[in-house]
Formats: sequence, C-alpha cells, structure tokens
Amino acid sequence: MIQAIKQARAALGMLSAEEVRRRASAVYTFGLVADNERAYQEMEAFLIPPGAPPAERARLRSLVYRADSPDVPAKVDFVLYQDGAAGPEGTYVFHSARPERTASEIAHRNEEAALALARAYPSFRGPVVERIIHATAFENLLFSVATALPDVIPNLIELPWAFGEFASDTAFLTANQVRMAFQIAGACGKEPGFSHQRAEIAGIAAGAFGWRAIARELASKIPFGGGLAPKGAMAYAVTYGIGMGLARLYQARAPYTKAERRRIYEQAYQRGRELSDPSGPGQ
Repeated sequence: MIQAIKQARAALGMLSAEEVRRRASAVYTFGLVADNERAYQEMEAFLIPPGAPPAERARLRSLVYRADSPDVPAKVDFVLYQDGAAGPEGTYVFHSARPERTASEIAHRNEEAALALARAYPSFRGPVVERIIHATAFENLLFSVATALPDVIPNLIELPWAFGEFASDTAFLTANQVRMAFQIAGACGKEPGFSHQRAEIAGIAAGAFGWRAIARELASKIPFGGGLAPKGAMAYAVTYGIGMGLARLYQARAPYTKAERRRIYEQAYQRGRELSDPSGPGQ
C-alpha cells in the first residue's frame, strides 16, 4: 500500500494545473454573418446567454461582433454564418435547430481552443466536457487493457505519459482522472489545481484502490484474454462516472441520485465493453 501511494504521488507530480489554466484563460472572438436581424439574434443568444448576469453579458458582447457593426475588428478567431448559409473554408455554420452541434463541430476542429471556448461561452461546456470525459475514460481503458499485455504495449497505443514511469496501473489511472478534474474545472469556469480541488481529488484517490481490486478479481475469474474486456470496461466506466459527477458538481446542480449513478455506470460499462472488444464498433 505504501509503495502504491508513492507511485500515485509520483504520477500526480507530473500533472500541470498551470497548463490547464493557460489554455482555459485564452480569449477567442467571434464574427457573425447574417442577412437579417433574427438570425443575428439567434447566434448572439447562442454565444451570449440571455440569462447571464449583466457583467458577464457585457464581457461576452465585447468578444462577439456582427459583420455589419461599425466597430468590427479586422480579424476575429471564428466566423459563424447564419443557418443555411455556406461560408468560405475555415468558417462555421450555426445550426439553429441544434445549437449543441455547432459547439461540438467548432470544439472538435479546434482542440487547443476547446477549454477556453467552454470557459468563456456556456453553450460550449456540454460538448467540451463530454469530450474530455470520454477521451480520459478511453485512455484509461486502453492503459488498463494494455498493462495486461506488456509484450505488445509499444505497438498498441501512445498515451500521455511513458509507461515506464508507472509501476502501478492505479497510479496512471488516478493521475489521469485528476488531470480530467483539472480540465473539467477549467471548462466550467472554476479554478483548477490541487489547492482549489482538494475534496474532489481526495475522492478520486480514495476510490482508486477499491475499483482496481474489483477489476483484478473480475479478470482473474475469466480464462486468459477473456478478462481484458471487463477490466477495460471497468476502467472506462469508473472514469466516466467520476467525470460526470464532477461536471454535475461544477455546474452547481444537485448530485446524482443513487439510481442515476447506477444507470450512468451501467451504460458506461457497456460502452467500455464494446470499446474493449477488437471486433466491436471502436471508439
């Protein structure tokens, strides 16, 4: 146990809340292109929530410009065209019936800007946080499965840190979950870092040893190779559940009920089983 704690501490030392802060604090501007007032208002409501506090709305208005505005700058970071209009390459179309699709498309094509977009523009938070959670859960799934096949690790995957730094898979998985906690906090407008997220990180660390024991017990009862999918699925499901719980917390909503947590875990476990199966649908 003491050795495992030392390994986890070494893994956590590789995390950088400062890097998350840097990426989340970047400022990105939008230019809006439309041929009528209603279209402009729809796009502005997407980027500037009507229910936001006055100071927040004023800040966002200083970052969003209509194409016909007299004070529009010579260059903006993103150009958004009204629904149904096709802009030149590098611009985006606003999907009025599915605004979340617009946010998802922009975030997907601009990963470096995703954290800052989510932090500044609330409409981006759902898609960006979901992507963070899935990506981290999938990394943990891959690592969990790969550690059971040490002879082929170098040819299977490339993860954020070198395997040689982690004698324990728990250390890597826990560190990756903490990194996810930093990213979710940054995306949700909170301050990331150990000093600001003590309770959340303590909860992640406390649960690490318990689920690892269950995963190994489950894998040990299945013939060689057959235990890889359950182990990977559990790594995915636990990480996904932690991420969803953190997102709920940082959005100032009531915690999930026991029934809701069970449903989220079961659905994530099934997804993890599919992703762990080489013959399945893939990521």
